[in-house]
Amino acid sequence: MNIPNPILPGATIGVLGSGQLGRMFAIAARQMGYRVATLSPDSDTPTGQVADIEVTASYDDLDAVRDFARKVDAVTFEFENIPVATVDAVAEFVPVRPSGQALHVAQNRLREKEFLTKIGVPCAPYRYVDSLDLLRSSLKELNKPGILKTAGFGYDGKGQAKVMTDADTAAAWKSVGETESVLEMLVNFEREVSVVGARGVDGTFVHFGVVDNSHANHILDITTAPAAVPDEVAKSAVDIARTIFEALDIVGVMCVEFFVTEGGHVLVNEIAPRPHNSGHWTIDGAVTSQFEQQVRAVCGLPLGSTEMLRPAAAMAQLLGDLWPEFSATETEPQVLSPQDWGLGGQRQPDWAAALVDPGVKLHLYGKEEARKGRKMGHITALGQTTDEAVAKVIAARESLRS
Repeated sequence: MNIPNPILPGATIGVLGSGQLGRMFAIAARQMGYRVATLSPDSDTPTGQVADIEVTASYDDLDAVRDFARKVDAVTFEFENIPVATVDAVAEFVPVRPSGQALHVAQNRLREKEFLTKIGVPCAPYRYVDSLDLLRSSLKELNKPGILKTAGFGYDGKGQAKVMTDADTAAAWKSVGETESVLEMLVNFEREVSVVGARGVDGTFVHFGVVDNSHANHILDITTAPAAVPDEVAKSAVDIARTIFEALDIVGVMCVEFFVTEGGHVLVNEIAPRPHNSGHWTIDGAVTSQFEQQVRAVCGLPLGSTEMLRPAAAMAQLLGDLWPEFSATETEPQVLSPQDWGLGGQRQPDWAAALVDPGVKLHLYGKEEARKGRKMGHITALGQTTDEAVAKVIAARESLRS
């Protein structure tokens, strides 16, 4: 396949954002011979630790953003809460992939729902809410319990509240900050699944299949590949994902999250136009990881194979709750060697215990401070069955609690 004007190794790729997704993208890019520059308001970031250039500037500082754009050959972003004006400023100089249009849709739940409805993609019934009175009337219209979500800037369950009865409305409205929101009908789903895929500059679409996701406290906990769903459900999810990719003219990696109802119907929950936690298993479990795929797409290279290296894979998230100061119940102080302490002076979990199984892979994100609920890393394992892979990652993670 001959793709015109690819951006070749030796060039510099810019990343807006500097968290763990940018870090893993930067590692993949550097393995392929690219230089990486990152811009965010922070310094010594997970991405900056492995990038060639780390620029510390506000996303609203458009002069700094334009100066950053002049020093790179293409730009991508690693999370959705980047102002569209920032992306537009970068696009004056170099390609931004995915585009600002995809970002604009994904960073606001109302726009996202309206877009999905317009293109005929199934999602849970919803209503726009901008007042307590409208919340009450909308709950009656849906005639079922719902989830109130802020329209913008929500993730990992933040900015959400269940509304089970009319009596819950005032507290729910207050909990989301009394700001414009979306009320979604509460879906009685059997499982949550996702499709991580990629689309190249030539329109080529590839995907990593459908994976099962389980959550704890609204944060992704375990991902299992492949999902235990019938073939027709998997095909429906992939077809819907492809429809969204093409409607948004995505160039890059995107994740589409779904609810699967008891009747086998597939409803889109949300979209994320970037690599996603539920695709982390691909680093160790697929011929091409989601991060290398993002590099290939952003640079206009042919996309890589998504073939799994083993029949099954699993990923378990590592949160700050695992750090001893949050999970230990020590009554006596211990004498600790320097290697027991992390970057921020906190005691570290016993990583050696997690790696007793030689098939377990550890990925830490370089974050200086562990906090409850904060994503600090993940572990992956492969297996001949999903049960085998899941058992490995759960056992490895549980060893950190002992």
